[in-house]
Amino acid sequence: MTTNGNRKVAIVCSKGSLDMAYPGLIIANAARMAGIEAMLFFTFWGLDIVNKKKVEHLHLNLVGNPSVPIPAMIAGLPGMEALATHQMQKDMDKLDIPHVKEMIEMLDDAGAEMYGCQLAMDMFKLKKDDLMPQVKDVISAMDFLEKAEGAQTFFI
Repeated sequence: MTTNGNRKVAIVCSKGSLDMAYPGLIIANAARMAGIEAMLFFTFWGLDIVNKKKVEHLHLNLVGNPSVPIPAMIAGLPGMEALATHQMQKDMDKLDIPHVKEMIEMLDDAGAEMYGCQLAMDMFKLKKDDLMPQVKDVISAMDFLEKAEGAQTFFI
């Protein structure tokens, strides 16, 4: 892994909606492009980002999101999340932003390290085989803290 000095980032991905998957992936990608080591730790619902069965079915979470420009009553109607997700993906495609699965593959190719959280895996009864092959290992929070020592840490 090419590095920029000893700089490194550690990114905790704790939410699994489409709009919350991208911030961590984009920061990690920018770090790798700058020669900075990048590590991502997927915990709780963030595991959906690297779950083989869910990665291509992430959606926007409209209800309870104060930034959504429509009333919660309308946002909660059947089909609204699917419509908003489709529109966001269409807009991202126009900007040539890779889909989440492709971003995970790009990060792996660039040398970013990705880990699943053991506690969350146990809670959700997941096995390492349920995760994308780019996930290097399943580790504890203590292991993450050790690996992240000295890193600029982002919690998303």
